Amino acid sequence: MSENTAVAVDTEELRSLVADALELPVEEVTDEAHFVDDLQVDSLMALEIVVNLEKKYGIKVAESDFKQVSTLLHVRALVDSKLK
Repeated sequence: MSENTAVAVDTEELRSLVADALELPVEEVTDEAHFVDDLQVDSLMALEIVVNLEKKYGIKVAESDFKQVSTLLHVRALVDSKLK
């Protein structure tokens, strides 16, 4: 994706994508909710989030990149960095 066609990341859209992957109400996926501690995300759920991100934004997310992610705000920063 070129810089001119980069997709803007909408936080609420991203929140909905993560909530769908985790099969949780959107309200539970707050900006600071810790995926493992607060939302009980396991490795399969994390993989589902990654697959959804890759499909939605046309990016590739390495497993090592996603292991550094623990909140929705971290997901947004990761997607933003991949879209640049």
